[in-house]
Amino acid sequence: MNKRTALRATLLPVFTVAALAAAGCSPTVKVEAPDKPIVINMNIKIDHEIRVKVDRELDSLLDTKKGLF
Repeated sequence: MNKRTALRATLLPVFTVAALAAAGCSPTVKVEAPDKPIVINMNIKIDHEIRVKVDRELDSLLDTKKGLF
């Protein structure tokens, strides 16, 4: 056996084991339905319109009564 044949005989099993190990570690993606229902909390507080009305009322009040501040 020459050096080249001996090297091939040594490296072939190493590369075979490395290839099998790499194939066994391939990533997988699993898509599963959740066991609990999805809950979306829709507690939203909307008070923008009220603030605009109060701001307009205060502006008109301050415009009519100049000596307050």
